[in-house]
This record gives sequence, structure tokens and C-alpha cells, in this order.
Amino acid sequence: MKAVVVGAGIGGLCTAAGLSSSGADVTLLERASEVRGGGSGLSLFGNGLRALESLGLRSVVPDAREVSPTLNGTRRPDGRWLTRFDPAAIADLRVVRRSDLHEALLGRLGSGVEVRTGTGVREVHDRTVRLDDDTTIDGCDLIVGADGLRSRVRPSVTRDPGAAYAGYVAWRAITARPVDLDAAGETMGRGQRFGIAPLPHGHVYWFAAVNYDKGADTGGFDEVRQRFSSWHAPIGEVLDATDPADVGVLPIEQLARPLAAFVRGRCVLVGDAAHAMTPNLGQGANQAMEDAATLTALLGGAVQDVDDALRTYDRLRRRRTQRIARQASAVGRVGQWQSAPAVRLRDLAIRAAPDVVLNARLRGIQDWQPPVR
Repeated sequence: MKAVVVGAGIGGLCTAAGLSSSGADVTLLERASEVRGGGSGLSLFGNGLRALESLGLRSVVPDAREVSPTLNGTRRPDGRWLTRFDPAAIADLRVVRRSDLHEALLGRLGSGVEVRTGTGVREVHDRTVRLDDDTTIDGCDLIVGADGLRSRVRPSVTRDPGAAYAGYVAWRAITARPVDLDAAGETMGRGQRFGIAPLPHGHVYWFAAVNYDKGADTGGFDEVRQRFSSWHAPIGEVLDATDPADVGVLPIEQLARPLAAFVRGRCVLVGDAAHAMTPNLGQGANQAMEDAATLTALLGGAVQDVDDALRTYDRLRRRRTQRIARQASAVGRVGQWQSAPAVRLRDLAIRAAPDVVLNARLRGIQDWQPPVR
């Protein structure tokens, strides 16, 4: 099988590795001049870890830390708990540096994958990939669009709804020095949230989400300090342990509408190209890994069953990922409520909801196994 994977993010790397291990000849195209991972921290849940296991890649996260503080859940800015997660519901959760995972996946590609950097894709038609320099890659048995929210491949598969701003931005960073944590999770205020999670060697991944009008100036790290330093411990200490140069800020975006299809002909979408979602459930990368594992399991390296395998992939993946994307969007909207009456209602509702219900939802999202063909 001759396969072209467009995009060398986590979904593209997992897909390229999986297809190659099944015997495909894979060309991995990356628009940037080098393959490297950005971002800060990344949560790997049980479903993502099972996807990596299915792909033969579980060993790329040996140094991930279990999220092991006794307390984990949702709090108010004064530190009062709204809900606590059952440790069993997040028993498999690991938090890693995104750049470390990206580098480890890249190192597992092997000789069966040709990596071409500085290579942008203009369009895909039938079994041909046309590059920005007007050259083509012809006769592809499979073309995988793993090129993110602003995918160049997506319009060749279905009508492209484009990106939609979720109404808030997020600062993210990893502390420059260790911080002792006795609890982890998310704290919700009025129009703003703060989350913390432990990393290996005592470092902490954190994010701060704040409502902003689209295109508004968000300010720098001082803005984060001003908004959150007075919140409950250890948020102030986490911010004090952060190098301002390590802080990144991005608008939170998602697909404007769910896609009508993930597959057309021999072209298939994975990851954010198929189902870009807000990060509120920590499932973006995990769903991309599921995509890669599903596609690899269904194809199995054979050319003659590709069309049937892709139809099955579309059926299996579209419903699940779009449901999770809707849930993530809803969690974000509620978490970013700003009016005082709405926030009081939200907090009361969360406190009143049995923890068993919230934990069951968390388990349900992770309830996935790779297909057996």
C-alpha cells in the first residue's frame, strides 16, 4: 500500500507509524521546516493509552506521571470543592509534556516512513496529492489528512465549515521548578478557570482560560497573575514557579459544524482535521490516537479492502468523536459562564449532582477498545 499522511502532529505521527508497521509505504508531509511539537502539557487517558498500545507505541510514555494527588476535581476560587473525582475513574490518566511525546513518536517512525518537511499541500484530488510547488504524488492507495483545524485536505473530503472561536483564550505553561501538589484539577470562577496537573519530577502543567472578545488584546503573563494569584493555593505558587518566557496564549477554537463525512474515496481525515474540539475534556489528542489505531486496525496493510475499511472507519469514528466534541464544547460554555446568578446556579448544580454521575461520564468517555477485524 502506498500511503501519504499530511501533517506531522500527534495524529499524523501515530497514523504514519501504525500504517508503516502494517506494511504500508508511507510518505509523511509536513509544511513546517522541521517536525517538532509545540504546546505544554498533555493528558493521556485510558482510551488514548489503549490506542497507543494497539499501535505498538505504548512505550513512548514510560516517564509519564500518574495523576496521583489524593484530591482531584473541581473547586471554587476560594478552594471549596464542588465535586471530586473517584480515583478509579482516572486511574489510567497520565500527564506528559507534549513536546516529549511528539519527539518520542517521531523517533518510532522507522525506515518505512519517508518524512518530507517544508512540504505544503495545495489540494487533493482522487488519488493524487498536489503540493505547493505544483509537483504531485500520484497513484496513492490512501491519503490521510492529519493537518489540523485549518486542514488543506478537508475540502477534498467534505464541505469545510472552517474554524469557530469558542469565546475564550487560554494561557498554558509548565512550571520551571517543582511545586508540591496535594490536589489537582480545575477551579471555576466567573468567566475564567484555572487548571493544574502534575508532571514527572514535580513540575506542574497549568492553564488559565478567560473570556475575551474575538481578536481582543489578551495581555501577557502579568494579566494571568493579576486575575489568578489571589485564588486558592497552590495557584499563586504555581504562577511564581513559572518562567514568563514559557507561557503561551491561544484563542480556543473548534470546527464550526460537525463534518458530514470523514472519508471520500481514498482520502480520510484524522485528528483535528476531522473533529477539532475544545480542550475541556482533555480528549483532542486521545481521539486522534483512537483515529490512528482504528484506521490501522481496519486496513491491516491490505490494498484490496481499503474502500470497505474506510467506510467502516467513517461509521465508527464520526459518531463517537462528534459526540465527545459536543460534550467538550458544552463543558467549556458552562465553565466560562460569567454572570453572578448563572455562576451561582452552575456551582449549586455541580455540588448537587452525585459524584457517581460525573465519574460515570468520565469513565464512559474512556470506554473504548480498538476494533478487531
